[in-house]
Amino acid sequence: MRSLLRGLAWGCLAIAVGWGALASAEAQQPLRIGASFSNTGAYAQLGQAGHRGQQLCVKHANDKGGVLGRKIELTVEDDQSEVATAVAIYERLIAQDKVAAVFSPYSSPITDAIASITEKHRMPLVACCAAATSVFKKGRKFIFMLTSPAEVLFEGLIDMAAKRGLKTIAVINEDTLFPKAWAQGTAELARKRGLQVVLAEVYPKGTTDFSRILGRVKAANPDVLAAGTYFDDAVAITRQMKELDVNPRMHGVTVGGELPKFHEQLGRSAEFVYGHAVWTPELATLRAGGLVPIARQYPGAREFVEAYRKEFPGAHLSYDATRGYAACQILLEGISAWFSRSGICRPCPRSAPHGAHVPPGWTKASA
Repeated sequence: MRSLLRGLAWGCLAIAVGWGALASAEAQQPLRIGASFSNTGAYAQLGQAGHRGQQLCVKHANDKGGVLGRKIELTVEDDQSEVATAVAIYERLIAQDKVAAVFSPYSSPITDAIASITEKHRMPLVACCAAATSVFKKGRKFIFMLTSPAEVLFEGLIDMAAKRGLKTIAVINEDTLFPKAWAQGTAELARKRGLQVVLAEVYPKGTTDFSRILGRVKAANPDVLAAGTYFDDAVAITRQMKELDVNPRMHGVTVGGELPKFHEQLGRSAEFVYGHAVWTPELATLRAGGLVPIARQYPGAREFVEAYRKEFPGAHLSYDATRGYAACQILLEGISAWFSRSGICRPCPRSAPHGAHVPPGWTKASA
């Protein structure tokens, strides 16, 4: 399969990271990559999709012989959607298990926490699923952003509201890293388009009863209600809005509304709820103006969709899966690009004097 982001691999990763050549003694050993993903907990619906993308990328790479002649061996653990659990997993994977590279987890809070670990070990982290820009503004040198910034995710919703002549907006969000960044950006976008922010409220992670905050929304009577959510709170807010007769002219949720389970749980209450998506499988089949396949603008899109549906029959294909796949592509191609273009790529003993500060399992060639 052709790379979806081939140019980015060298441009933003390989130049920045001083990987050296493979140790000759390990040339035929598997390339061990570690990761955590949210198989359970608040991010499970989303983390599982991202992990499926990583798995498919690894399969495709191994089908082509792996990386530099080494098959990829993927080791993953459930971080339970908890920061502390993920931190312990990545510390163990890098310091004890000596994995050669890591994939990123789901969510901005978890990525932010484990980025401190990968930075300490000077190990590249292509962050597939962290949209809060603050994660990337801490002077870190080994983390690379992939997805769209949280602050602009509702640019489309705000644009539609302004074009329809709507005047007021209420912004509510979970009090965690990504939703907070999203709320700040959404409020700024709204003001720039002439909408008045009549309410801005936060709620703790794990909230299930939104009656108090929705009562304030109802009293403010906004034209638009924008909610910075994950899956569970997106469902709860939408359901309780109907129960409490909260009826803004537009209602949007950040994460969760795009999943089939959202509609399965809410039925007709899920209708007319706006959301966002950074990618859709329709890119592989739609035609621009009914003539030219849009897929031609995205090499590999059609093949990816077909391969995913074959590998995971019945699984929903969301942008989370494509982000996991794309981040894996960038990491693997960045490794290959460094070796093929750096000019210092030759086997050297693991004890080479320049072998410090590179990922375990890799050594830096002598000058």
